[in-house]
Amino acid sequence: MTDARFQDGGEAPLRLVAQDADDLQVISTLVQDAVLPVTEISHDPKRRRFALMLNRFRWEDRTQAEAVGRPYERVRSVLVVEDVLSVKSYGFDRTDKDLVLSLLALDFAPGPEGSGRLTLTLAGDGAIALEVEAVEVRLDDVTRPYRAPSGKVPTHG
Repeated sequence: MTDARFQDGGEAPLRLVAQDADDLQVISTLVQDAVLPVTEISHDPKRRRFALMLNRFRWEDRTQAEAVGRPYERVRSVLVVEDVLSVKSYGFDRTDKDLVLSLLALDFAPGPEGSGRLTLTLAGDGAIALEVEAVEVRLDDVTRPYRAPSGKVPTHG
């Protein structure tokens, strides 16, 4: 038996759950360079849930697209974090309804007894810090893939 590869994902929508820091790195890789309007951020303190509606680059399809000469794709995905105790944002104006954010990475700094801080690092020195009781992050694709508007692989620099 071999480990799964990105290209094994094919056209099926992703449905992933992270329950530890190692799992979270897989989701972080898949949401790298996702873009979202600031209006697509939601926090429900009563349900202790934080969610983002992302337009994510389909990294898992990149090699296949290049192999057959097909355009790169993006897909709308929901990133949900459960057991959120508090949310803080830095480096951007949450009230700017026209602001589009670019997600670079998800990082987890453990605390006592499974708790910790989940940081969503954004382009331009922005970040969202979530204090969580435990790591419980879901990534669900919710639309069919569509042609990436730029037609290019995202880069940093």
